[in-house]
This record gives sequence, C-alpha cells and structure tokens, in this order.
Amino acid sequence: MSLNVAAKIWMNGRLIPWQEAQIHVLSHVVSYGSGVFEGVRFYDTPRGPAIFRLEDHMQRLIHSARVYRMDLGHSLETLVEGCRQVVRASGMAAGYLRPIALRGFGAMGVNPLDNPVDTYIAAWDWGKYLGGESHEKGVDVCVSSWARLAPNTLPAMAKASANYMNSQLIKMEAISNGFAEGIALDHNGCVSEGSGENIFLVRHGRLITPGMGNSVLPGITRDTVLTLASELNIPAREEAIPREALYLADEVFFSGTAVEITPIRSVDRIPIGSGQRGPVTTRLQQQFFDYVRGKTPDRHGWLAPVSELAAV
Repeated sequence: MSLNVAAKIWMNGRLIPWQEAQIHVLSHVVSYGSGVFEGVRFYDTPRGPAIFRLEDHMQRLIHSARVYRMDLGHSLETLVEGCRQVVRASGMAAGYLRPIALRGFGAMGVNPLDNPVDTYIAAWDWGKYLGGESHEKGVDVCVSSWARLAPNTLPAMAKASANYMNSQLIKMEAISNGFAEGIALDHNGCVSEGSGENIFLVRHGRLITPGMGNSVLPGITRDTVLTLASELNIPAREEAIPREALYLADEVFFSGTAVEITPIRSVDRIPIGSGQRGPVTTRLQQQFFDYVRGKTPDRHGWLAPVSELAAV
C-alpha cells in the first residue's frame, strides 16, 4: 500500500525529513516490542485542519508510557504542540497522526531500563480503514479463534506495540477466511474488541459495549460515542457480552480512530438485523462526522485547530 505521507516527522522536539526517521536494527523495540503509540485523526473544518481530541490522545500516550516505566522526557504541552507542528508542516487538510515512543539502541537483553526512549510523530493521508464503502454498507466480520490478553499478562489499558502482535493474529485469520475484521473474546469467553477497534451492540434501542474488565483499550472514540449517545438520549451501558449476543443484536458497529464508526453487517456470516447499517448507528455516525468536521459547535472542546490564527 502506497501512503501519501507528510514530508516532515517530529523527533524529540524537532522536525526532520521523513526518510531520516530511522532506528538501529538492534533497537530494543525491534527485539522486544518496547514501544507505546497513539493514532489521532485531523479533519478538514471551516477553520482549517483540526486535530480530534488531541490532548486526550497525548495523555493516553503518557499513561501508556508510565505503565511501561518509560520516561518520555516531554510534557503534555510539548507533545500537543509537536502534533500541531507536524500537521502544519504537512500541508494536509485531513489525515492521520502516529505519535510513537520507543526504546532505542543501548543495552541488549530483556531489561529495557538502560535503553534511550525516543519519541516520533508522523502523519499521512489515511482514508476509510476497512474499505471505501464500509461506513455506508458495513463490513463482514468473524469471531476470532485468538482470545484477547488475560489479566496479569499484558496490560490491555496501555496502547503498547507488543499488544498488537495479538491483534495481527486476529486480523490475519479474519482476512485469510474472507472477512474484513475479527472480533476477539476475552479470557472468560465474553466479547472484547476487534483487532484495533472497540465494539458496540444495539439491542431494543439500547447501546451496549464491553467494560474495562473485558480486556479492552479505553478507546477515545469509544468515549466519544458514549458521550454522543447521551446527548441523543440513546441509553447506553457497559457490561459483559456473551458471544451469542452478537448474532441476536439489532445493530453492531466498530469504533476507533482509524475505523471511526463503521457498521458490521454480519458476524460469522450471520446477518446482523436487516444486514445493513441500522438507525442508531446512522444517527451516531451523522453526529460524529458533523462534529469532527466542524459542522456543529465544538461544545466539548474536542477540536484542536492547527492554524495559529484559528487557535486564538
């Protein structure tokens, strides 16, 4: 896949050319997966490019690093400004940001504490994550044979690079079997999340999503959906969801920065509801995209304008 990338990458406080953002093959992250990262979208709005929930994403990056005893050496304010600098330098109206902190080359061995921590922020143009018509027509998914991480193995609440080896197994299995995505169960056999997305079910007009105890990442888009649902008077709750509830739901959809809000039209080749995007998903999608594109007032302060003039 060819990416339309931004020419500059932020590295430890300065902008460098894309091709110079390189690491040594013996960097700790290569052998041991010692990195944490974020995915952040910026949208084309009437005030110019605006980054969605920027501070929330950067705070989660800091929290993920804290779990792994990684000292980023950068404040929240510095990381926020770094993202703005990358978008400004890119000249893109809309796109995707990848802040990532990783342990570089130093000592070898599992102990990471003697390795330097480097932080990068890159940007590229990324369209609909699960395909061109996925937002409107939905996607076909399967329940994966791979389970999500059990408690006291790897921390699901940290967005860590190593966790996504599990995600890769889920994703590859799904694609190999003709599906767009896989849904993982947790260690108790309840619904957890997709390979890189949170999941919501709609049943009798009520919104249901797995809770933190089901090995899910505390998604920022997930939190956005819950907030918008409250504003639309859609009842919502977190609870453990058995696998069969997927087949009996009226609607099911993914949420996440990359996937945004994407309907699921079938699970294990069983149609969900009418087999097409449902009314609750449609309402939430419309509210979400109107918000991120600046068509409705930014009542939560979720949009961070990139232009210095727009931010005044």
